[in-house]
Amino acid sequence: MNPRFLHPAACAGALLLAACASTPPSASRMDPAVFTPMSSSVHRNGDDLLSAGLGLDGLRNMAAPAFADAAAPTVAELRRRALWSSWRGIADLRPEGGYGSLYGSVAAVPGREFHALATVPGARHPHRVMLQLPDAFDAGRPCVVVTASSGSRGIYGAIAVAGAWGLPRGCAVAYTDKAAGSDYFDLDARLGIGMDGRVAARDQLLAFDPGDDAPANGIAFKHAHSGDNPEADWGRHVRQAGEFALAALNEALPGAAPFTFDNTRFIAVGISNGGGAVLRAAEDGDWLDAVVAGEPSIHIDAPGARPLYDYTTEASMLMPCALAALEDLPQSPLSALATAMRAPRCAALREAGVLEGDDTAAQARSALAALNASGWTDEAIRAAALSVDFDLYRAVAVTYASAYGRYGVGAHPCGHTFAAQNPDFSPRAATAAERAAWWSDASGIPPGAGVGIMDPALAPPDLTGTGITCLRALWTGDGVDAQRVRTGVQQLASAPPRAGLPVVLVHGRDDGLIPIAFTSAPYAAAARAAGRDVRLWEVRNAQHFDGFLALPDYAARYVPLLPYVYAALDRVQAHLDGQAGLPADAVIETRPGGTLDAAALAIPGR
Repeated sequence: MNPRFLHPAACAGALLLAACASTPPSASRMDPAVFTPMSSSVHRNGDDLLSAGLGLDGLRNMAAPAFADAAAPTVAELRRRALWSSWRGIADLRPEGGYGSLYGSVAAVPGREFHALATVPGARHPHRVMLQLPDAFDAGRPCVVVTASSGSRGIYGAIAVAGAWGLPRGCAVAYTDKAAGSDYFDLDARLGIGMDGRVAARDQLLAFDPGDDAPANGIAFKHAHSGDNPEADWGRHVRQAGEFALAALNEALPGAAPFTFDNTRFIAVGISNGGGAVLRAAEDGDWLDAVVAGEPSIHIDAPGARPLYDYTTEASMLMPCALAALEDLPQSPLSALATAMRAPRCAALREAGVLEGDDTAAQARSALAALNASGWTDEAIRAAALSVDFDLYRAVAVTYASAYGRYGVGAHPCGHTFAAQNPDFSPRAATAAERAAWWSDASGIPPGAGVGIMDPALAPPDLTGTGITCLRALWTGDGVDAQRVRTGVQQLASAPPRAGLPVVLVHGRDDGLIPIAFTSAPYAAAARAAGRDVRLWEVRNAQHFDGFLALPDYAARYVPLLPYVYAALDRVQAHLDGQAGLPADAVIETRPGGTLDAAALAIPGR
């Protein structure tokens, strides 16, 4: 245990009173949280909680907010840029997309922020927690929205999901990065990221430090290299974010204290694997009042359900070839490069005996048939063209193989590492300016923000094929490494939410990264079979990434999912207030293309 952490047993003299000061013993089935001392900041008068003063016009700016000194940004500059990056990575902010007029708001919300690190029992590394407390918070009717970043994003990763809905309504919003995040560690320089986002030396409190035995070159990051398999604890991370919220509220508003799980409304919301995290918290959710999960990455033992690592490595292998069997695919700036790789992948899989056919067209039909047979719909495969273009399946597989197998830095079973790269993809040391921007700019999973995947098997003609075959074998094979990875995956199996907890799922029918057929649909069926109150909205013409609707061809084909997540939260809040029942199941018809209006979105109950 890091001696700089505080245990609740010492809370009588600590700045941060952990769970012992705010949670009745009956309200939790896990050990009380362990937090570092809390830091706080004020955001008013040209700054605010939602956009750091950028507003909608600033968030729409294609250029990131600049640093006065690229190698040494200030804390305020890092925060502003992290918010800009998080908004643009999640939300469709195009004027014709309707954000800020048809749905959503980034009107300035003044208030305070509170930050700390938390750790779950048995974990070696902490996760970030944050509470945003708006000045309009009503202590007489306290409301907290608790959330987890999607993907591997940093602590502001759910600002466009939970913050944008909760803060304008006067709710405090509690966040966790669920022990992933953008706290990269530069192995060459032996520098990490401090609590305030700035680059810091190892004698300071770092959000992630891989330890003295880590290799001397490259880049390490928590999701891949902590050795904790953090996904197995994502439900506990969300719970600890709730505990931190109570501790911060009691510290910030002592005249209205105590705030407890019994007297404070808690609504959990998240998207993608943040949605999976809030569903894991719902299993022991006696502290929660309701849950909304958008496009959740969740696995439950039920017919049709498949773990993320299984279908991601399958897609990573087969999808580049299968797309050649479909016409009129959506286009991105990288589509031409991805198209050029189809024939080599098809030929390599035919040579390996995976596919049939004597030419690319026949091999592509064989790959498409294999995907269809394993549960992929043509709608999901068509939308998956974007994930192939941006190499997302491989990026996820590389990181998650390391996380599930609890491999340390330099020990990846397929030899993958991470580093800054030269134009020829060879590794190099990161610059001070690159290092300084990681915390604000990185998505938490390379490639991106100047950090790339180093694949020792990279070779033409099918450049990444050998590495992907190795990644797939970690699921399908019988070796020691495969058993180790599958053991990690087994630790993720979810259970239905607690009895009586309202849960609403919102998922795009065209989701090609987290297909509904493998996740929300079997989860909802299994939960209902167990007598749980789970509702499911299936949204036609919605894929996984609202942020990519900035690409014209995707905007012409798809609608954003975020307005339906907001609408589900509205319905849940009305239900908790006794004003309406829970929303009914729905398959929602939509009309993509052009300027979105209410008819195009077709939100139920509007």
